[in-house]
Amino acid sequence: MARLLPSRTDQPIERERDPSVLYVDSDRAENVISTLSGDTAMKTFRMLNDEALTASEVADRLDLSVQNASYHLENLQDADLVEVVDTCYSEKGREMAIYAVTSEPKVLVLGTEQDQGTLRRAFGAMAGAIGAPALVIAAWSALAGGLEPLLQR
Repeated sequence: MARLLPSRTDQPIERERDPSVLYVDSDRAENVISTLSGDTAMKTFRMLNDEALTASEVADRLDLSVQNASYHLENLQDADLVEVVDTCYSEKGREMAIYAVTSEPKVLVLGTEQDQGTLRRAFGAMAGAIGAPALVIAAWSALAGGLEPLLQR
């Protein structure tokens, strides 16, 4: 017998929005840093960066209780790092939220909002010196793999 209710999502992880810039002196940046400082929250965020999952799937993969996984998902949601992207239904017919990273990437600047002009000039100078496509590739590499690959060049 075919299932009447979806038990899985086909929702892709979308990253179509422009990134928001968080300056280290802002309350929002403090919330993001505080939320991701815990090992379980960081592991959860990384998993949801790759694949949309339910709280029970997160719990299974990290060997947590569903309540503990839900706690971390709620904190990540409050920090605007993950969002509910779909719903599905358990075998018992219970509605379950499916979580993924938000569609708005974040850029954390280890400086204050007063440094905004200096940062724009610095990025503008880099773009002019190495070319805009190379700057985009370098920025993407830094975001995807951390800064160490760039520093080793």
